[in-house]
Amino acid sequence: MKLNVIKLDGGKAGSIDLDDALFGLDPRADILHRVVRWQRNNAQAGTHKVKTRSEVNYSTKKIYRQKGTGGARHGARSAPIFRGGGVYKGPTPRSHGHELPKKVRTLGLKHALSAKAKAGELVVIDAAVSDGKTGLLAKTIANLGWKRALIIDGAAVNEHFAQAARNIEGLDILPTMGANVYDILKRDTLVITKAGVEALEARLK
Repeated sequence: MKLNVIKLDGGKAGSIDLDDALFGLDPRADILHRVVRWQRNNAQAGTHKVKTRSEVNYSTKKIYRQKGTGGARHGARSAPIFRGGGVYKGPTPRSHGHELPKKVRTLGLKHALSAKAKAGELVVIDAAVSDGKTGLLAKTIANLGWKRALIIDGAAVNEHFAQAARNIEGLDILPTMGANVYDILKRDTLVITKAGVEALEARLK
């Protein structure tokens, strides 16, 4: 498929041929869901913890005599049925991550790129360069109408552009190796530089 290339100032910079194997697929929601779920589960901290019966701070003295009270037999206030007692089978620190085949992860990234292209939310720019001034870049982004955008650059992000974009709300910039399904899908506009397109094609082929 062919797409027009623009400059950051809105001017035209020719056109580019995008590989249909990356940008021309029919997006599958099931593959995108699997990859996003894998990403978010791997990012989950899993540090939740409750105290068990052996960890709560209570005396181990028998709370009342065994017989003659007319109530149930109890030996410790740390039992789970008492307020302040230990929690039975509560959450403990663990990893929420799970395995996902590399082919599925690669296919998910292709389908995410294709989904943006099919929705008309894909923009290709000539290059992501700036003089490092946040105010000037923010005005440029506003003129282009990008409210929630992800910019994917080549192997490395331009240092001055990254510095200028750091404090602009709703704007993220990643190198090609950092491109992922979750970040692509959660933004309204996907912006890729010409160097980023070449690097993505080399990475995913």
